[in-house]
Amino acid sequence: MAVIAFQGRPGAYSDLACREARPGWQTLPCRSFAETIQAVARGEADEALLPCENSLAGRVPEIHALLPESGLVIVGEHFQRIEHCLLVLPGTRLEELRCVHTHPVALAQVRDFLARTELEGVAAFDTAGAAEEVAQRGDRTQGAIASALAGTLNGLTVLERNVEDASHNTTRFYRVARAARATDLPAGHAKGQQSVGFMTTLLVRGRNSPGALYRILGCFVRHGVNMTRIESYMLDGSFTATRFLMDVEGAPDEAALAQALAELAEVSEAQRILGVYPRSTEWRDRQGAQGLQNEQASLLSGE
Repeated sequence: MAVIAFQGRPGAYSDLACREARPGWQTLPCRSFAETIQAVARGEADEALLPCENSLAGRVPEIHALLPESGLVIVGEHFQRIEHCLLVLPGTRLEELRCVHTHPVALAQVRDFLARTELEGVAAFDTAGAAEEVAQRGDRTQGAIASALAGTLNGLTVLERNVEDASHNTTRFYRVARAARATDLPAGHAKGQQSVGFMTTLLVRGRNSPGALYRILGCFVRHGVNMTRIESYMLDGSFTATRFLMDVEGAPDEAALAQALAELAEVSEAQRILGVYPRSTEWRDRQGAQGLQNEQASLLSGE
């Protein structure tokens, strides 16, 4: 049976995402992102699902640091709607609860619920671990905020669903493997033809000079390539060398992106493709945005 690794305890949102992204695969829980990546590199798992950004919490910095040096390639993406549930011991009533345990990020996402119920929020290592702890304690005054899957795996009851403050709370994941396979590519892709089915993630090292980012963005704007994400961070602890992680629409063998990358090579110090993969079918439905195209154009026009 094929195996997909994730960071967290069984029942974590990453576990749920793995089950939806790869139905029928065995999920492999790992203690850290580094261990998750190593499980694939060592052949203990066929793939891993790594969270890269959340619609509320923003990017996941550790992934940006680990993935480029991992030797793995991005072969897909997955969007997971985060639906927080109030989990309790079977038979527990809301008025019996005194506090709920969950990850600090989840605590920040259920502030309205905590205020309404006057429950105390207690930080835990992760959401699924909080559910495990509540089940093991057997104390009806204690609850957990986690996925419904975590409740099922730990014998807890869902007392209330969707207790999150924002209904758009969604995490985007990179699906990574040791190498891309032909089955990872959308059917019908032809070299030189524009396709809406691809995403390309690349790492670009900018030059330490005025207007460096302006020139990098211009490469994509001039060739009509839509950039959906850009993250910057310092390189090797230096305050003078910056690299950018970018997600752009299209594949490198399509004319528009091929021309943009050729121009990019002239205005940047280095560039490396981390993955070319099918766009998720949930991309437009869940994101509902046109990416950064308008922002890029504004930068170039000086507006």
